[in-house]
Amino acid sequence: MKILIIEDNEKLASGIKRGLEQEGYAADYVLDGESGQRRIELGMHDYDLVILDIMLPKKDGVAVCKDWRKANITIPVLILTAKDATEDKIIGLDSGADDYLIKPFSFDELTARLRALLRRPKEVLPTELKIKDIVLNTATRKVTYVGKEIPLTLKEFMVLEYLMRHPNRVITRDELYDHAWDFAANAFSNTVDVHIKNLRRKIDYNNHEKLLETIRGVGYRFKA
Repeated sequence: MKILIIEDNEKLASGIKRGLEQEGYAADYVLDGESGQRRIELGMHDYDLVILDIMLPKKDGVAVCKDWRKANITIPVLILTAKDATEDKIIGLDSGADDYLIKPFSFDELTARLRALLRRPKEVLPTELKIKDIVLNTATRKVTYVGKEIPLTLKEFMVLEYLMRHPNRVITRDELYDHAWDFAANAFSNTVDVHIKNLRRKIDYNNHEKLLETIRGVGYRFKA
């Protein structure tokens, strides 16, 4: 899962980003409303959720959210606000936001609200994916082969989840970067290849049928 943080307090934005990455999400942040609106409009499929501050330079969060909804961009939005008056909450929700959180807030509450929003996607996504003898559980973040747990890093898990959600489809390296790494990642490095190599070693070990294929010059495919 990948999240965009639109927050003008860079210390807070970078702190949320670090915390989310420790929880297994990929995250980017921008510091003004116009940049955030443009980022989503140009790459609405790159992110699964937006954390959006209301008081932003260049364009406030309410206006940004309204413009997204007018453009039929349905990405879930969690608004951050320093105002706790009922009227301010109503304005935020009426702009098209899905939830709000009042500053200051605990990180545990933020992640709980994010999980709740991510459980309400446009289409219901299963929490358990099973292909052949590989079972991936998005709630527990565990992967098993014939009932035996396969230890994966957070990035390995994110790459495998994306591949298993699109079985038999060739996934490009760029797609995997967009899903599992932040905007500042070096897309020209061999990071994806290294993670795929590690996954193949862990998943295909003692498995007679090789499930993770390399499509030369294109990307990778998980065989169902």
